Amino acid sequence: MNERDQVNERDQVNERDQVNEQDEANEQDEANEHGRVNERRQVNDLVNGGWAACATPVGIDLEDPATGTVTGPALGSSAERVSSAIAAADELGSWNIPAGARADILDSVAASVAEAVPEIVALETAATGVPIRQTTPLGMILAGAFTLAAAQLRTGLLTSRATREDGREVLVERLPWGPAACLVPWNAPAPMAAHKVANALAAGCPTILKPSEYAPYGTERLAVAIDTALRAAGAPPALFQLLHGGAAVGAHLVGDARIRAVSFTGGLAGGRAVASACAYDIKPVQLELGGNNPLIVLPDADEAVAARAAADLLTTLNGQWCRALGRLIVPAGRERAIVGAILDRLAALRTGDPADPATDYGPLIHSGHRATVEKARDELGGELHSAALTGPGNFLAPALVTGADPARTTDEIFGPVAAVHGYRSVDEAVALANGTRYGLEGYVVGTDERAALAVAGRVRAGEVKVNGSSVMSLHLFTPRPAWGLSGYSEEGTAETLLFFTNPRVIGVENGFALHNPS
Repeated sequence: MNERDQVNERDQVNERDQVNEQDEANEQDEANEHGRVNERRQVNDLVNGGWAACATPVGIDLEDPATGTVTGPALGSSAERVSSAIAAADELGSWNIPAGARADILDSVAASVAEAVPEIVALETAATGVPIRQTTPLGMILAGAFTLAAAQLRTGLLTSRATREDGREVLVERLPWGPAACLVPWNAPAPMAAHKVANALAAGCPTILKPSEYAPYGTERLAVAIDTALRAAGAPPALFQLLHGGAAVGAHLVGDARIRAVSFTGGLAGGRAVASACAYDIKPVQLELGGNNPLIVLPDADEAVAARAAADLLTTLNGQWCRALGRLIVPAGRERAIVGAILDRLAALRTGDPADPATDYGPLIHSGHRATVEKARDELGGELHSAALTGPGNFLAPALVTGADPARTTDEIFGPVAAVHGYRSVDEAVALANGTRYGLEGYVVGTDERAALAVAGRVRAGEVKVNGSSVMSLHLFTPRPAWGLSGYSEEGTAETLLFFTNPRVIGVENGFALHNPS
């Protein structure tokens, strides 16, 4: 790094620190009795090595989920900043250093991110309402994503060779597509951002990250940690950039022909818009769009195990997650007994301030989203069974609905609500499980594991778990695929890295077309 670069870096860091110091002062003034980290009212983007405060209104007011009070307007990057970020990424083109060198730098990024994890998870809790006891274990993904991406590079994943019949070798190289956009939703933004960005950088793609306008703060802190490590390693300033904003910023980003690959996690409407924009330029797109996930309780299932699985699936991330319970499918005649066991388990959860480590279940992210969930719940029809829980702010008690027409329970609600359907045969249970256009996750509970696995094998979903309800995947090195409206282009430890690359095959053929013998 030369003297000019050092001066520029000091100026940029000082400018960012001044903004952050003011933010921290504001947070301290507003801290409540639990010491919760309140939402920052200012967000800062990073374009071609320069941090700047965002000032463009997005069109919504943000709220503190724990109190329901408005904390200020959501702000995003200007159209000029978005254009500048795309131009800088396009000019860089790709990160052309050896895979081993990229791996070493990614390890340094992991170390930088690890230091920021406690602050990131606190910011995630403050913005989303997800209890700190849930965001904290998810924090392991933050640094781990970069460590895993580095390890994948060291296995030689991006280079292979094949031998022809004449003994000549053919080289297969997986090369970066070019500038990539990574868009993440608000329910667990920083962990998803870490996974996408780590793999895009590992592939050698100049990467532009955009979090949801509802929860930008933890992801911004993650971006500061990434930027700090990349600067120290002498990486090009356009290698990693951060933009803020809503749908307009996302559309500007993914619709630009200079962006050559897009990874998007979010809702169905947003996914369709992203897919349409990518289709025009024939650019690869990775979509994870949620699900309406079934839990089949087999006749021999332990009722307590079934109740625990259902309660976990209703309340993880306060019910706001893509793999949440959508349809609870139980033996006919046992609906009320199983619903009662679930409600008893839910009633034992502790509610309160999500920043309190004792809180099990917290409020929804925003009053607008709570109203949307309530409307979708009421439109199911049937009989409502709500947990005997109350809480602060944008709180909504988990609920089960019995007696609803299956034709009215096919859509994702993205909240702590599930429909309950009875079945008289395993064939009927499977039909109910597969009776939506989604296909992300499925769950089966049964005492006979072999029989449960056989039923799981009939469920149309990317992953099906037997006797479990964890937020984590079944295995670190298996893919995370999706069927139907849940998306396409699978994610995973290796799969996401491969998504950001395209193969090039090189070799000596020493052969010519048969139609021209001369």
